[in-house]
Amino acid sequence: MKSFRDRLAWDAENGAIHDRDIPYLLIRPDSLMGIFGFLLETERAAAFEAFARSIAHYGKGSAESYQALGAGQADALMATIAETAPQLGWGIWTLSQSADGLSLSVRNSPFAAGYGESDVPVCAPIRGMLEAVGGLVLGQAVTVRETGCVSQGADICRFEAIPA
Repeated sequence: MKSFRDRLAWDAENGAIHDRDIPYLLIRPDSLMGIFGFLLETERAAAFEAFARSIAHYGKGSAESYQALGAGQADALMATIAETAPQLGWGIWTLSQSADGLSLSVRNSPFAAGYGESDVPVCAPIRGMLEAVGGLVLGQAVTVRETGCVSQGADICRFEAIPA
């Protein structure tokens, strides 16, 4: 299977970037995560949750398309996701499966870097993508928690996905 970066088609004439039929865009992490800083503090939790839900919904389609490209087995899908994440600028992902579910560590999360210091975890998009991937790998809906976030002073962002 070609790498994500090798699959990208840059269509300058139409101002578009695609991986097959899936459109992508480039945006600075601080511009994206700055949205949350402009919200009232009482609105942030709902906005982070909506962000995670959106990524879980639309990210599932991307993950399913990776399965169709030949990453159909759980180990192959997790390897493809881990290989693709840094090509998207989503940091370095290390995924592992255990009897309890999945664990993920992310070094250099652009969401934590773009947000800055926080009292709460801010990597909602990664949480959403792990929900999508976890559901495919485990064959059932999962609940995902961010158990450590660089924005809160952790050395690395950590997540766990367990059956819902």
